[in-house]
Amino acid sequence: MKVSDILKNKRNIISIAPDVKVGEAMKMLIENKISCLPIVEEDVKLIGIISDKDIFMAAYRDHEGFAKANVSDLMTTELIVGVLDDNLDYISGVMTNNRIRHIPIMDNGKLAGLISVGDIVKASIISMEIENRYLKQYIDGSYPG
Repeated sequence: MKVSDILKNKRNIISIAPDVKVGEAMKMLIENKISCLPIVEEDVKLIGIISDKDIFMAAYRDHEGFAKANVSDLMTTELIVGVLDDNLDYISGVMTNNRIRHIPIMDNGKLAGLISVGDIVKASIISMEIENRYLKQYIDGSYPG
C-alpha cells in the first residue's frame, strides 16, 4: 500500500503559521482532536512541525510562560519526510527507527499530508482483515478466483 492511498481518505491538512502562539496551537490540537501541526509559510512551504509532546515538554520547562511563545520557538525543524509514492512498510520503518509519531508527506516540494502511527495501524488492520477474508474463502472453497 502506498502513502497516497492513505492520504486519499484523510481530511484536509490543518496547519499553522510560525508566528502563532503556543496557546492557540494547543487550542487547535484539542478542537481538531489531533496531536501535531505542520508549520507552514505562505500556506505551502513546510518549515517545521509541533506536536503535543513538544508543547508538553515546554510546559514542563516553563509552566508560566510557554503558552505565550511562538510555535516557531518550539517546532522541530530537522524534518524527516516521505513522498506520495512511498510504500507504507517503508514509512513505518522510518518512523519506528527515528522514534517519530508523524511524518509529513511531500509532493513536488509542497506539503501533501501527514501520516501518523494511527494511520499505519488502521491501514495494517484493514489489510489483514481483507487477507483473512480471502484465506477463509479459499479454505471454504468459495474464493471467486
